[in-house]
Amino acid sequence: MQKTSKQYDAIIDTCRKLFRSKMQDYGCAWRILRLPSLTDQIFIKAQRIRGLQENTEQRVKENQDVEFIGIINYSVMALIQMELGVAEQPDLDNKHAAQLYDKHVQISKELMEDKNHDYGEAWRDLRVSSLTDLILQKLYRVKQIENNKGKTVVSEGIDANYQDIINYAVFALIHLEEQQSKEVN
Repeated sequence: MQKTSKQYDAIIDTCRKLFRSKMQDYGCAWRILRLPSLTDQIFIKAQRIRGLQENTEQRVKENQDVEFIGIINYSVMALIQMELGVAEQPDLDNKHAAQLYDKHVQISKELMEDKNHDYGEAWRDLRVSSLTDLILQKLYRVKQIENNKGKTVVSEGIDANYQDIINYAVFALIHLEEQQSKEVN
């Protein structure tokens, strides 16, 4: 499980760098997005991944990796929005946004480590396409909870679903990296 922790950190480092670069380019314009808008952005990325996995023709030359990174970053943004609430105007500087990013990634990683311990790294036997489907399933759950005004009867809340989405996307990126490594060797 130590290997998983290191791989997780490496993936998140890549995601964090992109998040910070986009913060320099755009600031925190995303702070005005309501939670359903972020959910829809994640959904679009997950649907694109599924299309890449199923379609024989690809017209936009980006791969799954970029989309999984987007899923992670948008999910972290959603967790930040849940914590702070939606802003009327961009209101975070880069340093504070990075601190919040790291906070929510750490919470998600701790959840992953707990579940990984209990499930015995079962995710390693999943296909990337299955992880994509699990992300889509979580997104449909989030949409239903949003439609229910955030209320659940017996189920986990929206935040837990976003955390699982982050972790599934990290697992998919680890699988993709391992596949690419095998192809090179």
